[in-house]
This record gives sequence, C-alpha cells and structure tokens, in this order.
Amino acid sequence: MATRRVFSGIQPTADSFHLGNYLGAVRQWVELQETRDAIYCVVDLHAITVPYDPDALRRRTRVAAAQLIAAGLDPGRCILFVQSQVPEHAELSWILGCLTGFGEANRMTQFKDKTARGGAEAASVGLFTYPILQAADILLYRADEVPVGEDQRQHLELSRTLAQRFNHRFGETFVTPAPYILPAVSKITDLQDPASKMSKSSSSPQGIIDLLDEPDVIRRKIARAVTDAETVVRVDEEAKPGVTNLLRIYSALSGEPADSIAERYGDSGYGTFKKDLGELVADTFAPIRERTAKILADPGELDRVLLDGARRAGAIARETMATVRARCGLPPVA
Repeated sequence: MATRRVFSGIQPTADSFHLGNYLGAVRQWVELQETRDAIYCVVDLHAITVPYDPDALRRRTRVAAAQLIAAGLDPGRCILFVQSQVPEHAELSWILGCLTGFGEANRMTQFKDKTARGGAEAASVGLFTYPILQAADILLYRADEVPVGEDQRQHLELSRTLAQRFNHRFGETFVTPAPYILPAVSKITDLQDPASKMSKSSSSPQGIIDLLDEPDVIRRKIARAVTDAETVVRVDEEAKPGVTNLLRIYSALSGEPADSIAERYGDSGYGTFKKDLGELVADTFAPIRERTAKILADPGELDRVLLDGARRAGAIARETMATVRARCGLPPVA
C-alpha cells in the first residue's frame, strides 16, 4: 500500500511563529513526517496579498524555514521548500481560477474577515483569490491529506471542489484531499482576550507567546494571562475561558489530560499553576530558539537545504503540470 501524502504551508508574516502555530500546525507536521510522504512549504506568495516590505519578507521567509527545521522537520524525511521557488504554484492557480465562479470565491469567509475593517474596495485581487492559490498548492502535489486548523476547513473544501470539477471536465487528474485535524489543539486563544484566537494580526504582544521569545518573557506572559475572579483551576469553557485555555496549552505540551491537570491544582490558586505552566512552555521552546539561531548563523547551508527542497518539489510539480496542460489543451513547455 502506498504511503499517504500530506501537504501544508505556513506564511512568513512575522518574525516568529507563535504558540498557536506550533500546537496547531508545526508539531503535527513533525509527527506526520514519520508516517507520511510529507511536503511542507513556506508560502511566501500568500504573504504578498497585503502591503509588505521586501526586506522583511526575505528575512521572515528564512526565519520561518529555520524555525521549522529547529522544531523537528528533517529535510531528509520530508520536502521543505519556499513556495515562490516552484513557479508551477502560480501557473496552476491561474488555471484553477478559470474554473472558479466569482460567487464561489466571494463566499470565502476569510476574505470577509480580513476586509471587515478596511473594506473590500481597499483589498487586493490577490487577497480575494488567496483560496485558489491555496488549492493549487495542495492539488499540485496530489496530496491525500492536509493538516489544517478549523478556520481553514472552508478553503480545503474549495480545494476538494476544484479537484472534482477539473477531474469531471478534463479527466481524472487530481486527488481529492481530506482534512487532517487535531481537534484537541485546534483552538489556542489570546492570553489577554480568551474569546479571540491567538493571532499575529489581531492579538496584542502580551496575548501571544512566540516560539522565539526569551524564557523570562514567556514566564511573564503566562503569569499575566487573563483568568477570572475565582481561584479554582478547572475546565469550563463558558465561565472560565482564560483558565481553560491555559489548561489546554498545558495538556497539549505535557500530554496529560486537562481534567487531570485541573484536579492536581484544584483550589490552590492560580499562582503555582501559572508558574509551572510558564516553566513548561519556556523549557519546550528554549531548545527550538537556540537551534533556530544556529541555523540562521549559516545562511549558505539554509539556502542549500531550501533549494534542494525546491528542486524535489519542482520535479513533482512539473509532472503534475505536464498532465494538466495536456488535458487543458495547452502546449507543453520547453
């Protein structure tokens, strides 16, 4: 039986990944490379759908790749590359865009969410067609599964729809990808606003724990996390969202059920609970921070690894596009 293939990507839109990125994506990527044919990329083309600084993008792309390797991705066990170094992503995106209805694209909730403040008129066409490029990323590698958060489920549904539509119109070409979701860690919220998802775009600096934060900074952020007026540590999503979020983080990093952790700390107050959680997070991220710095200190080797990944990914992408072009009536490329 052939090994199932997974594909996923992460944007280089900040100087560090945060705790939500790590628990919701990066950590499971590391686990999946052991049992799947795994392909991962830093999706820099997605990062230019909004105004950006080229130097910052260049730096953040390298930092993102370094963090992925430092967190446990092994370029010998998976394919790791930068999206823009494989031009077939953009080519397939155009073809899929020609199969996507305007109303269909207009129903994507993330575009509505991201333009809620500035309005759709101020948004780029790239932001609007972002889900189509995301579909191209996935379908290009004929992925069986896609590790995604709950907020990306709708975009994956578009990928499935477009795969089926292309296959029906032009002949069996693409795999219809299935979501790979870990519900237990799908909702890590802002430390200062437990009603909101932990996010670089909307959270305050104190509401986010960055993978590259200094240990003391991590401890302080956990210590200052919003809880409630009670002193009892227990799981209660409605009445105690802040404490429940901290228990979710503790459980995800320790492997211990949240209810067991809550029972251990009970009504002893939040001080010891937060102190122990701060140490756990700091101890988890410190080696990743150190390895990231070491990887970035040798830019030539990092470039070599990423170019090798792009070469391997490109071989798969070119094979897919040769089939796509032939079935669409387009001539072969030189």
